[in-house]
Amino acid sequence: MTALPGLAALTSLCPPPPVAPPAPDWPLAEGALGMSLPRDYKELVAAYGPGEFCDFLTLYRPGALSEWVDLTGPMPARLRAQLDAVRSAGTGRSAGARSPGEPRCATEDLLVVGVTGNGHYLFWDTRPRNAPDRWTVAVTERLGAPWFTYSGSVTAFLVDVLGGTLHVPLFPRDLLDDGPSFTPSRLRGRVPVTAPSTWSQVSTSTIRTWARANGHDVPDRGRVPVAILEAWEAATHSDRPRGTDLR
Repeated sequence: MTALPGLAALTSLCPPPPVAPPAPDWPLAEGALGMSLPRDYKELVAAYGPGEFCDFLTLYRPGALSEWVDLTGPMPARLRAQLDAVRSAGTGRSAGARSPGEPRCATEDLLVVGVTGNGHYLFWDTRPRNAPDRWTVAVTERLGAPWFTYSGSVTAFLVDVLGGTLHVPLFPRDLLDDGPSFTPSRLRGRVPVTAPSTWSQVSTSTIRTWARANGHDVPDRGRVPVAILEAWEAATHSDRPRGTDLR
């Protein structure tokens, strides 16, 4: 099968590992999900394997060793339930109202495809369900406002972000300071999701406010340092397992 142009552009920008692990069993994964997946995504996952782009963005994949990023594991359904709860609560708006930029679709039409080091999520808008190569991408800050939408595939999104032609406001401005990169996962054993996570629902502005009130120096935008996230988790008794390698 000939690689899609987007993948060729991405591998030119950011070379994949010389040898990637075996690709997932796609028919098995699509059967478990009850839907077909975009061709570009399947080629992307097969080329790179599990890992992290720019030490920041991790793609979900079927059967990932870490259940936190397993596309066919418990997290996609759990995130949908959390997102549904956020939407129902209204988070300061009238219940059921949409945030600016939020996809105007039902929660069940959103399928998680990536997560960042700051806990922002990338979702596919899976409409139309029977045409996965037409799915687009939406990024949200910890399942709440604001949202950023992209009218293209996951691979095209990565090409534009890593190529510097697209800046997602939720992403750190220094993301490309060291150039595009891909770091393969170091996991060798299964990492289960041991408890529901509330950490993903908290706005970074809340954490920044807490950090400043407790004497931490934290930038106004961009990446919240891991040390501050861990300090906030410890202080607020967050139930997200600390030290979990999502990759």
